[in-house]
Amino acid sequence: MPKVELEPCARERLPTLEAMFQLYIHDFSEHWAGQDRGELLESGRFEPYPGLDRYWREPDRSAWLIRADSHLAGFALLSGHSHSGASADHDIAEFFVVRKHRRSGVGFEAARQLIAPRAGQWEIAVVRANAGALAFWRRVASASSPEVDELDLNDTRWNGAILRFRVA
Repeated sequence: MPKVELEPCARERLPTLEAMFQLYIHDFSEHWAGQDRGELLESGRFEPYPGLDRYWREPDRSAWLIRADSHLAGFALLSGHSHSGASADHDIAEFFVVRKHRRSGVGFEAARQLIAPRAGQWEIAVVRANAGALAFWRRVASASSPEVDELDLNDTRWNGAILRFRVA
């Protein structure tokens, strides 16, 4: 497995993060088949991620770059948002590993490094259509806490699984 490192994403790296979001949205767009969202603009790009600047303005949000053997391999956005409506200290808002580094342990190790040092109530919401992501996040949650609650929502708040667990 490559050596995995997390790097706080400085505000100056916003263009790098925006570029990776194009890849992320491209990958994710397969889950939006039959919906109006996820269409390419006339520029050949996807819509920018809304509210990305909040990750440098709001204290409960942070942006991270994921590196594999020193190479840029993805990103993670953390927040304190709760999709379930229950209180949460931490949430994986977005998480992306470039295809080259998937299924090599990079994502799992990056997630572990994000979660382990942050005590409190965690919540990870996974869209219903993304079954592969749900299997991944179940493994991460189980490795992070002895007790994981899984909710299944289908309402205005969320459509899919929500994993809730506490890190001591």
